[in-house]
Amino acid sequence: MSLQAAEFFAELRLPFHDNTVVGNYLVAPTPDTHLRLRIDFTPTIYADTYGGLRLAVVHPDRGEIDAVTLSLLDHGTFHHRDVASNRPLNNSNHGTFSKYHRPGQPPWEGAEFTGLRDAIEQYTAVWFPGAWAAPAPGRAANRSTHTAPAPPTAPGGARTR
Repeated sequence: MSLQAAEFFAELRLPFHDNTVVGNYLVAPTPDTHLRLRIDFTPTIYADTYGGLRLAVVHPDRGEIDAVTLSLLDHGTFHHRDVASNRPLNNSNHGTFSKYHRPGQPPWEGAEFTGLRDAIEQYTAVWFPGAWAAPAPGRAANRSTHTAPAPPTAPGGARTR
């Protein structure tokens, strides 16, 4: 899979421009930090088949600080593809992709990256505040707006904390 990692991450459209892709994705999401974000493909029990992404926060001196695995199945990445092909839940290819694919097509053909991208955004917001400054292209229209309720007002000039 490392041969097509660059294409996969380009299609994922992460907003981090100063990155390196060599089998995995490595980026410094915010300029004034030593922390890096590394994203790897997570293998399944089947050879050359991938079921998610593993995000890790890495410090150059201390090594890996935190990590999380994002399942392609949990984030609906291949939901439409699997429904359209009547792929049952117990099928080894359900919610995954592998190096075996149709000629001329990427292994992740039919992927919908919105849910996965949202999960990556949430994770990076914790470790790299402000790194995801603007939404990725095409995402603003899909997002519903939620308004936060106004904070309660204190009765008669009392101070609140």
